[in-house]
Amino acid sequence: MVQAYILIQTEVGKASFVAESISQIAGVIQAEDVTGPYDVIVRAQADTVDDLGRMVVAKVQQVEGITRTLTCPVVHL
Repeated sequence: MVQAYILIQTEVGKASFVAESISQIAGVIQAEDVTGPYDVIVRAQADTVDDLGRMVVAKVQQVEGITRTLTCPVVHL
């Protein structure tokens, strides 16, 4: 199992809509509105890194109102 944080920038006023929409995607553990340089932070999981990438590109990035994403895989050192 691979987990990652996805940092999301949205159009002005769209953070709540984006977080709610993303929270409905399979594999999303949590989606929260935040303040700072990013508007939404998501914790997601998938079976493989490739599956995670497909989820981000095919599902997360397709949500209306998103302008940019940054995916940060969790590592266990």
